[in-house]
Amino acid sequence: MPDSRLVSLRTAFFTGLLLVAPLVVTIWALRVIISFVGGSITPLFSPYLPSALSHLPSLVWDIVATVIVLGLVTLLGYLSGYFFGRYFGGMAERLIQGIPGVGSFYNSVKQFIETFGAKDRTQFSKVVLVQFPRGGAYTIGFVTNMGRGEPHKHLQETHWAVFVPTCPSPVNGFFFYLPVSEIIELDMSVGDGMKTVISCGAVLPSWPTTKPPFLPVQRPGA
Repeated sequence: MPDSRLVSLRTAFFTGLLLVAPLVVTIWALRVIISFVGGSITPLFSPYLPSALSHLPSLVWDIVATVIVLGLVTLLGYLSGYFFGRYFGGMAERLIQGIPGVGSFYNSVKQFIETFGAKDRTQFSKVVLVQFPRGGAYTIGFVTNMGRGEPHKHLQETHWAVFVPTCPSPVNGFFFYLPVSEIIELDMSVGDGMKTVISCGAVLPSWPTTKPPFLPVQRPGA
């Protein structure tokens, strides 16, 4: 009886932990964003605040500054679709790319965001299973290209370009040209695939499993 009660308490604890963990992570991420964005901007204008408002906690001004910055970023993204926005945005981008070291890093980050963003999500429209890092061990990958280029002329079999991200951070990973015969295509979406990678397999998307039809065993001589 004590053992069963201990198991019940342990199960209840882990169940509650699974319910609380996403909320805790979300609050932590918000605090990091607010402290990073708002905490960097608030000291710039806090000395000029009216005396009637200076008594408010610094957290309030950090939140206000973060909301303003996010609003300005959204406005910048909205204006970038117009001529002047494209012109000044392109000029600023060329200026950043001209800085040694910073330009290459900026291009890498931009390419990563564009690749995983909603605009070019079709590049990662197929989730697959591939054997990595050894035969018999499988991991989730994302097909980036099914076309043919110069590397394919040296390959006899049809190969797809596959990106295998690392977990829990999918920013880094490995890139392969893999034969189609060694790739197992999955029905899950790219978002579900990313959730599986980030959670290290702890989160699995729902999948309609169907039992195979019952086949009676054929006995010899029957």
